[in-house]
Amino acid sequence: MYQQGAKFTGPFFVAFHVREPEGSGSRVGLTLPRALGTAVVRNRIKRRIREAVRLEFESLSPRWSIVINPRRSVLKASFPVLRREVARLFERCNGL
Repeated sequence: MYQQGAKFTGPFFVAFHVREPEGSGSRVGLTLPRALGTAVVRNRIKRRIREAVRLEFESLSPRWSIVINPRRSVLKASFPVLRREVARLFERCNGL
């Protein structure tokens, strides 16, 4: 996936996305390194990003596989700003 797809860089995460064949549906995954913090911190990050993805998922066209790699700055981001950044990622995918 990393070699075939494209990269989206934002202030809170880096996302790799690749277009899949018709009818396979979109998928979004997360990878969090231990360097981001303890398990409690990493789980909080995952919950916030998953919720932002859940709220914006309908706007994503049904042919994408996306892997989101959060940055440390995501810890200080407010939820509306994080949701806007996920929406920007999905808009970019839909535009390709």
